Amino acid sequence: MVDALDTGSIPYRYERTHTALEVSQLFGMVQAGESSGHVVSVAGRVMLLRVQGKVAFAKLVDSSGSIQLFAQHGTTVGFERFCKLSLGDWIGARGEVMRTRRGELSVRVTDFMILARAEASFGDKWKGISDPDIRWRQREVDLWSNETSRKTLFKRFEMERLTRQWLGDRGFIEVETPILHQVAGGALAKPFVTHHNALGEDLYLRIAPELYLKRLVVGGFEKVFEIGRVFRNEGLSPRHNPEFTMLELYEAYADYTDMMVLTEELVAYLATRLSDGPTLCYQGRSLDLTPPWRRVTLLELVEERVGSPVDLSMPLEKLRSLAREAEVRVEEWWGPGKIILEIYEQLVESELWGPVFVCDYPEEVSPLARTHRAKSGFTERFEAIVAGRELANAFSELGDPFEQRKRFELQLSMRVRGDEEAMDMDEGYIHALEHGLPPTAGLGIGMDRLAMLLTDTANIREVIAFPTLRRSSG
Repeated sequence: MVDALDTGSIPYRYERTHTALEVSQLFGMVQAGESSGHVVSVAGRVMLLRVQGKVAFAKLVDSSGSIQLFAQHGTTVGFERFCKLSLGDWIGARGEVMRTRRGELSVRVTDFMILARAEASFGDKWKGISDPDIRWRQREVDLWSNETSRKTLFKRFEMERLTRQWLGDRGFIEVETPILHQVAGGALAKPFVTHHNALGEDLYLRIAPELYLKRLVVGGFEKVFEIGRVFRNEGLSPRHNPEFTMLELYEAYADYTDMMVLTEELVAYLATRLSDGPTLCYQGRSLDLTPPWRRVTLLELVEERVGSPVDLSMPLEKLRSLAREAEVRVEEWWGPGKIILEIYEQLVESELWGPVFVCDYPEEVSPLARTHRAKSGFTERFEAIVAGRELANAFSELGDPFEQRKRFELQLSMRVRGDEEAMDMDEGYIHALEHGLPPTAGLGIGMDRLAMLLTDTANIREVIAFPTLRRSSG
């Protein structure tokens, strides 16, 4: 603690001339034991301090990197105060750039000032903070104490910037849609409910921006996207956080095959920019994201797994029997499409290393997708599976308002039977479709899961700056 330290007044601003990286880049040629003749002002946190008699060395860290500070008795104004700095204190320091005899590029401090005091511990000065629960609860400390955490989040944020740029270069416009919804829709998920006092009615935190984005297409915006938070009232796991970030985009005059090309090209581009190429190592296994990705139907994968033909026209009891034999639990009121999907999700999906596009889902489980042009009972929908998990979901969009009403009515019947994830009837969206939605394709990518992939991270909490955690008992 630094309570006894005479810090003087904390300034309102500090004039920094160089970052740590800039000092290294500009004065890297200075030889051991030599001075540069240039005076700089640097600022950051003190993350290491070593006092040796009448000299002291500190590691100053800023957002660009680190630089050593070299303080001397008789040369550094306030040398005794410098020696009493605490781990985590913010300081500004001015002095000449030099390189010590041992070869460490340094700033020989002539004067310094404290910019903020660290009243709480920053963990072990060598090991940082290792307890993951503490790291996620105190992310601001974790980012300074663990370089890996900082690099992971930086790469995640850079991924989103590059995605926006890539889509913008292809004519997509970034838009914003409401987070508070009067109807829970756009995806199959249990919503969070809140209440608006002035309106006197319950509202839902959005589970997807899909329906509003398609209304923009109806309104004449032909290529739109949104990167934003969505909220699903589901459990916590290494792959799930109740609030997460989705990229959703819609393109008029396109179908789901166009979305396959867009998905594989975007992911390969991001891997190349952030991981030195489309082939990377994830959790010890090689993963080649080079397009084109494999395309296979959901039905083919289920048939391979159960070892017999499977189809929507099969008697329900036969499908239930296949599920029971595979130890997959099914509800009595499920239709054939839901049973087939359940077999796939429980037995097949996690085994797909990929990348692979799993195509053509039953209508029963795809209420917003357009009916397949050649396969009765199926839709033009795919999910992109990479490393055993869903990365993206896309389809040719259903634009027929009459068919959409029937699909919503089916969802309502499923809700009555106990499906908490079924959609509500959205009259506003149906009315929008009555004005005409041109042939359109849509795509949703989980940005947190994509970040996990590109940073070789197994837990979603590592790529979310402030993940949802159970309230601390302390």
